Amino acid sequence: MWQTDVLGDGWQSRTIDLRRDGDQPAVATLVRREPSAPGRRRAVLYVHGYVDYFFQKHLGDAWDAWGYDFYALDLRGYGRSLLPHQVPNDVADLATYSEELDAAARIIRAEEGHDTLVALGHSTGGLVVSLWAHARRGRADGPVVDAVVLNSPWFDLNRGWFDRVVLTRLVDLVAPLAPHLVIGQTGRFYGEWLHQPDGGGWEFSQDWKPDAGFGVRAGWFRAIRRGHRAVAAGLAIDVPVLVCAATASGPRSEE
Repeated sequence: MWQTDVLGDGWQSRTIDLRRDGDQPAVATLVRREPSAPGRRRAVLYVHGYVDYFFQKHLGDAWDAWGYDFYALDLRGYGRSLLPHQVPNDVADLATYSEELDAAARIIRAEEGHDTLVALGHSTGGLVVSLWAHARRGRADGPVVDAVVLNSPWFDLNRGWFDRVVLTRLVDLVAPLAPHLVIGQTGRFYGEWLHQPDGGGWEFSQDWKPDAGFGVRAGWFRAIRRGHRAVAAGLAIDVPVLVCAATASGPRSEE
């Protein structure tokens, strides 16, 4: 079931079949670093951000050195999980991702034999993981994860008043009628800063993480803003949470 991953030696992945999206299939992909020590009971599950997928091998190396078996999840419509018929990175409700998160946690615990699981979410993944941990609180058979680590979680729209208020309300009205309407585009300079051929420090797939990003669609934006409102209203995550963020922002233009 585990196969050699696109990251090469020392990395494996497996497909998680999900409920069909209408009449079309959907999958997620669980990636693991081959552990350097057998029989470890602690593991971490990494969840990527928007216009993203897992490619940061050094992250797995670091957690392995700290005594954790490392796993990463490419959500449906992202990276390894993107199918030809799918709109990249699109979702109408962030709770949809609970299916693959539940499945990944079940595999890591029941099949892989870990009794301690840390969820690590980056950016949009931090928002998704937080909402999932909140929704799964108070379970009779124990928490779905034992701790949550959030790396620069996307908890609000870092834009001006018009986008945060007016645009959000307009999209709330438009999204049910035209969920795939493109309402914006992510800037390409962030991807270029990261991408090795453009002078950055990373090598990644332009099919899965293009420098220019993907079109921001109304339904997806509405789902994100609903997640932001849920965070603002207050979450009740019943395990320890560590939030990590930079002390300063980088440049906002191509300069």
